[in-house]
Amino acid sequence: MQNRTRMGSKILFLVPYPLHESPSQRFRFEQYFDILVKAGHHYDVQPFLNSQNWQLFFKPGQNLIKALALLSGFFKRFVSVVRAVHYDFVFIHREATPAGPPIIEWLLARVLRKKIIYDFDDAIWMTDRSSEPTLLRAIKWRSKVSSICKWSHKVSCGNQYLQRYALQFNGNAVIIPTTIDTTNHHNPALYPSTHEEKTITIGWTGSHSTLKYLKEIEGALSKVLKQNPTVRVSIIADRKPVVNFPFVFMPWSAATEIEDLLTFDIGVMPLPDDEWSKGKCGFKILQYMALKVPAVASPVGVNQQIIDDGKSGFLCASETEWIGRLSQLIVDPNLRKALALAGYRQVINNYSVQSNAGNFLKLFE
Repeated sequence: MQNRTRMGSKILFLVPYPLHESPSQRFRFEQYFDILVKAGHHYDVQPFLNSQNWQLFFKPGQNLIKALALLSGFFKRFVSVVRAVHYDFVFIHREATPAGPPIIEWLLARVLRKKIIYDFDDAIWMTDRSSEPTLLRAIKWRSKVSSICKWSHKVSCGNQYLQRYALQFNGNAVIIPTTIDTTNHHNPALYPSTHEEKTITIGWTGSHSTLKYLKEIEGALSKVLKQNPTVRVSIIADRKPVVNFPFVFMPWSAATEIEDLLTFDIGVMPLPDDEWSKGKCGFKILQYMALKVPAVASPVGVNQQIIDDGKSGFLCASETEWIGRLSQLIVDPNLRKALALAGYRQVINNYSVQSNAGNFLKLFE
């Protein structure tokens, strides 16, 4: 790993997922690793699951192997407590273990007196599944989030809603938004154009866990497509959705992610107006805006801070509004261009890695 300078700190990252695979990790902290090194810090990363074990949990069956993978993860976490003696900070993303009480966090904070930087980008003290089994709810032990906040040196929150929760337990809760690397990754200039001039594409991107949000605009998209035969809907995800409108499915791939997003003329982010959604960090619309794709989203949570309605994108609260705004953008290329440029500037100024590097580094002071 990198050499430690005299002024730098040693940081141990305890994270749930393998590196380079989870959007949550990639855009919360992984893209700051080089910045940490340039600032003189040294870091090591310990995922709870390795890449092979993580992929297991997306497949049915193989319960014994999954159980062994979890046991391996728990063992590594207890080893990490011993290793943590040699570090100045321990950065924990979401939780040290995916189940049970916060024993690891308690040992690090209360026994070893380590400075924990606690980071989360969802309302992880609650669930978005109303029918979640009682046993699973008990195993997840979500009440531990408040304890980890209390024991932490600082809490890094993805938006104001999450910060308000954390401030109940820790006065050092700060907002570090989910950010986009607009220089090396989400940069349209780095990719050849594959855009089809004759077709307007309305696009959505996400994971299997967020596909359900497409139901929020299912009716609106169906009507827009019927009214506009040259318009299509493209969906980028790790699983094909079941929806009542025609669409082009593009399996998510890290290798083609940006090229696929650049085929969009309009990007959408529907959300229900509930407490869980208020914890979302607007990552989809940030991706669209960074690539100069005009964004249309539900006026829920941080979306209302990211999008200046009518200037850097559109916020739609009803089916009528969704149909109206999408129809406007379909027929008016100048409007698409104007919103896209304003959205791009918003990301560059407030939601890029470059504009937030200093805030991230301050976590380790």
